Amino acid sequence: MESQFTYLGLIVLFPLLGAIINGVVGSRLNRKLVGWIGSGSILLAFFYSLASTLYLYNHGHDSEYGDLTYTAFQWIYAGDLGLDIAFLMDPLTSVMVLVITGVGFLIHVYSIGYMEDDPGTWRYFAYLNLFCFAMLMLVLGKNMLVTFIGWEGVGLCSYLLIGFWYEDDANAVAGQKAFIVNRVGDFAFLAGLFLLYYQTGTFDYVALEQMASTPAGIATMAPVALPAALLIFVGCTGKSAQIPLYTWLPDAMAGPTPVSALIHAATMVTAGVFLISRTHFLFTIDPAIGLTVATVGTLTAFFAATIAVVQDDIKKVLAYSTISQLGYMFMAVGVGAFTAGIFHLMTHAFFKALLFLGSGSVIHAMGGDQNIQNMGGLRKWMPVTALTFLAACLAISGFPLLSGFFSKDLILWSALSNAHVLSIPGLFDGTIPAAALTVEQAQPLASGGPVDVTATSAAFHWFFYIGGLLTAGLTAFYMFRLYFLTFEGECRADEETKAHLHEAPMSMTVPLSVLGILSVIGGWIGWPHFVPKGWLGSGHKGGHGADHAADAGWTIQDVMLGFEHWLDEVFVVSDTFRIVGRFGAHPYSAEMICTAASVLVGLSGIAAAWWVYLKNPGLPKEIADSVEGLYNLLDNAYWVDELYDSLFVQGAIKVGSFFHAFDKIVIDGVVVDGLGWLAEQAGRILSYLQSGDVQRYATYIVVAIVLIVLTILTI
Repeated sequence: MESQFTYLGLIVLFPLLGAIINGVVGSRLNRKLVGWIGSGSILLAFFYSLASTLYLYNHGHDSEYGDLTYTAFQWIYAGDLGLDIAFLMDPLTSVMVLVITGVGFLIHVYSIGYMEDDPGTWRYFAYLNLFCFAMLMLVLGKNMLVTFIGWEGVGLCSYLLIGFWYEDDANAVAGQKAFIVNRVGDFAFLAGLFLLYYQTGTFDYVALEQMASTPAGIATMAPVALPAALLIFVGCTGKSAQIPLYTWLPDAMAGPTPVSALIHAATMVTAGVFLISRTHFLFTIDPAIGLTVATVGTLTAFFAATIAVVQDDIKKVLAYSTISQLGYMFMAVGVGAFTAGIFHLMTHAFFKALLFLGSGSVIHAMGGDQNIQNMGGLRKWMPVTALTFLAACLAISGFPLLSGFFSKDLILWSALSNAHVLSIPGLFDGTIPAAALTVEQAQPLASGGPVDVTATSAAFHWFFYIGGLLTAGLTAFYMFRLYFLTFEGECRADEETKAHLHEAPMSMTVPLSVLGILSVIGGWIGWPHFVPKGWLGSGHKGGHGADHAADAGWTIQDVMLGFEHWLDEVFVVSDTFRIVGRFGAHPYSAEMICTAASVLVGLSGIAAAWWVYLKNPGLPKEIADSVEGLYNLLDNAYWVDELYDSLFVQGAIKVGSFFHAFDKIVIDGVVVDGLGWLAEQAGRILSYLQSGDVQRYATYIVVAIVLIVLTILTI
């Protein structure tokens, strides 16, 4: 009997109520009251999320599946199909809801100050609450169709929020672009969802995971694992802005800056990473799936980082940074390091939300100017914003002991060390076709018998690691390029702008300060395994779950390795999908070298940015002039938008023009006009025959009788 944990329903309900109240009566309320209604609804959702997480931690394993569940109402019942609007909370979901509601609340509070002069404040907060409601539906859904409702909901809300200032054509077009590009991915996701249902007969995550933990279930899922997972992955590339469906996200900067923070840090773009982690049991069946995901993630991370290096729009730099950091997360889940991917999702939410909100304060002070070439020296006027922005830049650059250091290091180490997964003997090496797998052939897995290791080539993992390492260096360089050009050196703003420079109000600086603290300490629950015993308290055993379970009482280790202990069990379905380390069981020295390399690369990127943009401010123009072709290529984002416009937009217009001409000439001209002409001529003949002359009718009758008689006689 499943538990009925009603808090899960309340977590979803409060943002919906906030959206309804502000949407219905918000236009008649005071703007600050509208803001506090919107913020308060998210705060209540956060409190219930926190309470649910604590309950799950203390009592969750008392329930049948070790998770908290709540069924709101019955939804679809037809034949063998039975679906409820039902919610599920396990450690993975708890991390997501805390990020969505916690960071979301800070963004809502910041928005009160940022949007105080906008006449559409009520509409803004209604959309913002609706966005959080849809995202909570997505992550809390107990079955894939509830997830899909939230998935489509965040797509709709992104359209409404990106195009919030729709009077400007550019904003409206950006909203439409985000909506249309995401529809491409959503179609693929829907196709994969139904393919999986056709093979397994269920949409329920718990049922699917249980199926994936048995030989018979694996035999059922294996034939569609690759196509279904790849289709779902295409959907994820749309929501999480990966190659090839990433082009909507830079244009999403058209919306209000807090919207950018919400979309890029706490909600929409993390949906793809979450969905792959939620369906990890599907993505680990065939190693080819994971390789594909990790390869796309690595290429996207490096590709977007190279573009960010030359951007001058403060929000565009952060947009391409988001695409790049999401690439890291896809690299992690692709190599089977789901915990590392979710860990980086969490820390990224802290420092990326801070970066966007900090950029909003800068834009607010600059009177709307977003060009960093017109800034400089703003630390003098905006000390709180500058300090918190610096903390975020250090965190995303992987500076030691800040949040991004821990999560990025874990991803890079996992990319290099994981030999991927154990798989069914003979299934993927061609010995046994997937469709021919029997329960008997899969049985050794359940009995603990010998299992073949499908170890991916070391070359792939070196590619992932080196690609991630180069991206880390580029990240540190372009983030400190952004910081130095914005806050350090001489102010390049005009005198009129200088006269109005000021620090943001408390409603904006308090969220910045909270996020600044989280950017510093938010990763302290995921320390590397090579840290000496004394640093983690007694009984350090390298962070393995079994050893952790044997520890008596609460130790420092429980905190410093808490994230790993909390999430790892979610991703252990059966021995079929264990991760194999390429450097042995306790590779502390290798991990230490890997960490040292990433720190060295990050510090080198920071030093290079200092040398180029502070020590030698004339050097960037010299470099750009010396490599003008490469600079233009990066500045125009590899002309991918133009390529897509030529292939798809203009191609669709040409196809449409052809069919328009076909419609005019063939359908309208030949079919419609031709049939009309034939009807007209037939009418003229009949009108001649139907003259009303009785003698002529008698003649027709006689002729007809004669013809009939002759026909009969002839026969």
